[in-house]
Amino acid sequence: MAYTHDRMMTGTGIDDAEARVRAALTEAGFGVLTEIDVQQTMKQKIDKDMDGYKILGACNPNMAWEAMGLEPRIGAMLPCNVILRSVESGTEVSAIDPVASMQAVEIAELHEVAGQVRDMLLRAVDAA
Repeated sequence: MAYTHDRMMTGTGIDDAEARVRAALTEAGFGVLTEIDVQQTMKQKIDKDMDGYKILGACNPNMAWEAMGLEPRIGAMLPCNVILRSVESGTEVSAIDPVASMQAVEIAELHEVAGQVRDMLLRAVDAA
């Protein structure tokens, strides 16, 4: 089972891709709770150079509320990460598949919520 939904944004730099992804996430009802500039962090922490790589922690509050109501510890698996990675041809965007990440939790209703979140994330990534 694939654990991410991927999209190549050919000819698009990481900053432009990030702006488009953020706008699409907002349109789909997500907010970005966390962001990590992995490229900068690796340089600062271990003096290693790498191409652009950012992690956006996206959350849809209504869906998170519903999931936490079904399983209070599910917060350990939130938010839904979306990565932006500079590659030779542009920027690759990958969003976690919440259905894949929730497989270990045996609550059918939670899998339904994860499916709804997956569909919303896929639409956002594809719309960016």
